[in-house]
Amino acid sequence: MEQYSIAIDGPAGSGKSSVSKQIAKILNIVYIDTGAMYRTVGLHCLRNHINLSNTEEVEKALQNIDMEIALSEGKQTIYLNGEDVTETIRTQQAGKAASDVAVIYAVREKLVQIQRELSKGHSVIMDGRDIGTNVLPHATIKIYLNASVEERTNRRCHELMLLGKEYNKKQIEYEIIQRDENDKNRKYNPLKKAEDAIEIDSSHMNIEQTVQTILNIIKQKINV
Repeated sequence: MEQYSIAIDGPAGSGKSSVSKQIAKILNIVYIDTGAMYRTVGLHCLRNHINLSNTEEVEKALQNIDMEIALSEGKQTIYLNGEDVTETIRTQQAGKAASDVAVIYAVREKLVQIQRELSKGHSVIMDGRDIGTNVLPHATIKIYLNASVEERTNRRCHELMLLGKEYNKKQIEYEIIQRDENDKNRKYNPLKKAEDAIEIDSSHMNIEQTVQTILNIIKQKINV
């Protein structure tokens, strides 16, 4: 079978990563979590007390980031200067920092280059904000996965509860709205639906239903 690529874009908390991981496992293809890369840059800046709104400071900090991504059995492990931060980056603070650094052109250029390299040589599913519009503009299949702010807030709260972390629902809702604003209005490669993407609203679907809906679309397009 020829190699193919699946791009899944959408706002924070719409379920992109969870859905993409399951589809990668079912189809036995490589999953690339681009959001994890931005979270890693954000984590480095937080740890080093970098002013996220100061472009020059963030660009300088980029020079001290050695990011490695290991792909094994469809799973992605991400290393920051030799440390496995795959789980460490899954905090609200790292998510907010990711959104802040993602507006900086130098950050996007560095990470998009890594993402395109990772996509070569095998069939992939990649999720993020600008995969179908910028990273993989010629992706075989493009999905725009959406959900209401209320549903995305509930999902984040449930996620944190399962991790045993404390959370403030109102604060999480506010941060999701702010991330949407950041992502949609940034100057470089903002979050938007690609013209040839199929939009799916998962507000009233569980993860299994969402996965099946996307799998049906994939099967209509390619022989998998």
